[in-house]
Amino acid sequence: MRAIGNIILSTGKSDEVAILIDGVAVPVRVRRSARARTYKLSLDAARGELRLSLPARASLKRALGWAQGHEGWVRAQMAARPAMATLRDGAVFPLEGRDVRICWTPGASRTIRLEGERLLLGGAEESVGARVLRWLKGRAKAVLESETRELAAQHGLAVASVGVGDPRSRWGSCASNGTIRYSWRLILCPPEVRQATVAHELAHLIHMDHSPAFHAAHARLLGRDPRPARAWLRTHGAALHRFVG
Repeated sequence: MRAIGNIILSTGKSDEVAILIDGVAVPVRVRRSARARTYKLSLDAARGELRLSLPARASLKRALGWAQGHEGWVRAQMAARPAMATLRDGAVFPLEGRDVRICWTPGASRTIRLEGERLLLGGAEESVGARVLRWLKGRAKAVLESETRELAAQHGLAVASVGVGDPRSRWGSCASNGTIRYSWRLILCPPEVRQATVAHELAHLIHMDHSPAFHAAHARLLGRDPRPARAWLRTHGAALHRFVG
């Protein structure tokens, strides 16, 4: 690594860069896009890194200088980011819109059970977080696949496959071949928010854009105005990324 002022560049990969904020190196993940016309800076609160988008042929050094010029904004965003929350015994997390507490009991079965507002499990205490995370991803996959295929069947849409991942910048994606993927963290949202995202991705099977026709199809598939769900995600979505195993 080599430093140029407050910018730190890798001597290897050009996208391994950082800027200094109050003397602390903050990693910057660089993304070049042929469609980008200007620089765009955002904070990935879960990873503790900045994301810098820039045009394909833009100067990386100049773009990093621009990002460094937004030091005050970066400082404010980092101060406001929610603290990370580990999924361990006693932790409370949202599940389908309600708060659930993890209750680990020594000697109890390793099998995870949801009883009311408690998630019960035994097994090794040090593996609680990893096992709860796997349980959440499995539940998300099952619920999202069921809701996607049911809604698709109601409207005569063909879905090739449904999967879940943990993207940082989107809640779902739909390919033209009918492959749909979601963020597993949608299982943490209220059901109406999750269902609006399902309808959004299915609407892309009708219109692969965000035109007025797409938005009309989205509302038609959902059966109600999807704007409150989008507003909920804008307000609360970032905080869902703070839960780790």
